[in-house]
Amino acid sequence: MYRIIDDPNERQWGMLVHLAALATFIIPVAGNIIGPLIVYLIKKDEYEFVNDQGKEVLNFQITWSIIFFISLILILVGIGVLMLIGFGIAWLVLVIVASVSASNGTPYKYPFTIRFLQ
Repeated sequence: MYRIIDDPNERQWGMLVHLAALATFIIPVAGNIIGPLIVYLIKKDEYEFVNDQGKEVLNFQITWSIIFFISLILILVGIGVLMLIGFGIAWLVLVIVASVSASNGTPYKYPFTIRFLQ
């Protein structure tokens, strides 16, 4: 079982590492990775929770970037647009759920994620 985080600053930074993925709306191609990476690199040594959740969110964002690129290629076949819409909605919902979980001090594990970083 996971340890619930009591420190409000640690919880806040844990939430921000997840919300930083929304930087994709500012930097369309790589913002979803760059945003969390910046928060992770700044706070990983200060807070164990940010270290854990930062790796989790980076794994998720890299995995889903691969899924989005495959969906873009499949636009040529016709199914890619539906995949982009479905995966885009799922991505946004999962980022919000993870952010809320982290703000409550509970570590979140994203489903369907390749573990690039351990």
